Order: sequence, then C-alpha cells, then structure tokens
Amino acid sequence: MKVAVDTHTHTLSSGHAYNTIREMAFMASQMGLEALAITDHGPEMHGGPHKYYFHNMKVLPREYYGIPVLFGVELNIMDEKGSVDLPDWLLKQLDITVASIHGECYGKSRGIEKNTEAYLNIMRRKDVEIIGHPDDGRFEVDYEALVKTAKETGTLLEVNNSSLKPGGFRVNSYKNARYMLELCMKEGAMVVLGSDAHVDVDIANTEYSSKLLQEIDFPEELVANTSYERLLSVLKRRR
Repeated sequence: MKVAVDTHTHTLSSGHAYNTIREMAFMASQMGLEALAITDHGPEMHGGPHKYYFHNMKVLPREYYGIPVLFGVELNIMDEKGSVDLPDWLLKQLDITVASIHGECYGKSRGIEKNTEAYLNIMRRKDVEIIGHPDDGRFEVDYEALVKTAKETGTLLEVNNSSLKPGGFRVNSYKNARYMLELCMKEGAMVVLGSDAHVDVDIANTEYSSKLLQEIDFPEELVANTSYERLLSVLKRRR
C-alpha cells in the first residue's frame, strides 16, 4: 500500500537526522508524493529544537518543489496526565501534530494502566492528530482502550515502518501493531503509515508496514494518508 503523504519525518533540527527541509521536500517531490509532513522532535528530546523553532514556522513557505509541506512536531508525552513539551497556544499554530512516548522524556514504563492513561488523555486533546509508534512494547498499553478512544476522538494511530524493521530497538512491535490493526478493523478506527524517516531516502518507506497490512487484509479506506485530500479531511484541526 503506497502513501501519498508521509506524516512522520525529521530534519537536521531533530538533532539526530541528516537532511534539511528543502532536501526532504525535494526527495518527496521526486518520489511523486502529494504532500509531506515535517515533524521534528519536541524540545525535551535530546538535541531537539527550542520551542522558538516551532513558533517561527509561520515564516516558512507551505509549498516546496510543487508539493504542500505540513509543518508540525513529534511531541514528547511527558506523563500520564497527557502533558507534552510544547504549550497549547503554540500547538494551535502548527499544521499537524504527532505525540509519542520516548523513554528519554517519559522515563521507564509506568505500567499498563498509567501508560494507557497517558495515551487516552493525549487523544482527548483537539490539537493532537496522531499517536506515534504505539507499538513499542517497552511501554505496555491496553490496545482495546487505545483503539476505542482513537475512534471516539478521531485520533489516528500510526503504523510505524521504522518500528517494524528487523533489528529495531522497540520491543514486540510486529505483534503489537498487528493486534492494534485487527482491533482497528473491528472498531473502524483509522491509521496512518508513517516512515519515521530521519534521512531523505527513507521518506514514504512502507516496506514493512504495508506487508503487515497486506497479511491481515487491512482495508485501504481506514488508512488516512493514501491521499492528501483524505488526510486533510480527518485531521482534527481541519474539521
């Protein structure tokens, strides 16, 4: 399954990625994507940019090399209350937001109940569209509650291609992503396929995520980023 918009990519500003905005956008245009989202890490991630970086995104063109570019953030979920590392007023200025648990910011797992509470509180926010790599078994979660709340709130759950790569550092990602997708089919909850690209050649890479969707015959109508128009229609801030 090919995506028309990569909803999860990083630039040099994330501190551990390797390309500029222009380089990422150029590669996306060469690949024939309809649009690209730039979602650099929030400021609490080691090497991440200051909040001023995100505040100043208003000066950036919204089109490069003939394709729209959505400027957003991969927020760090900080605790079970749903705290994130950018203020509400700033999130409203962005085009798209992904929220993820990273051990560097969240700390070690707080147990399945509190981890689930963190995700549910995040999904109830109107300024968070996507939950990034919820497959990471280092932070166990109640997937039934996750999927039901995603459906109720219109939050998109990410199938993260990077998580599924052989030798990855996340735990039980294939098993967890498959179970989550089966529940999404049951509940009618929508997902996105995100590359989590930290280099331009990895943009829109769905080698492993597409294979998983094919294995379980996951319906294309539940994948939000197979067209730019469809993605915009389901983003919370665009409704």
